[in-house]
Amino acid sequence: MEHSITHEDDGRQGVFFILQDGQRVAEMTYVRSNASQVVIDHTLVAPALRGRNVARSLLDAAVEWARRSGTKLSATCSYVQVQFARDPGIRDVMSADLGG
Repeated sequence: MEHSITHEDDGRQGVFFILQDGQRVAEMTYVRSNASQVVIDHTLVAPALRGRNVARSLLDAAVEWARRSGTKLSATCSYVQVQFARDPGIRDVMSADLGG
């Protein structure tokens, strides 16, 4: 099942999310540390979508955005911390200050 991911950013914080039937069923939120760095602080996926790589799809969208925009990512979200530790292919966007 393919989901469309939407990204919103107000200059201080942002979110990548998936809508299903008008309801937000998955989201990954962040706060901006400065103009070129954000801290991903929360990932939430509805129980019905868990186990379908939805959280990873949100992270992949965040990584793609970070590469395009020259933004570095760090995380207080445990899911994202684990993904950075497991996947060297996304570490190019990881901030030196991984903990946020």
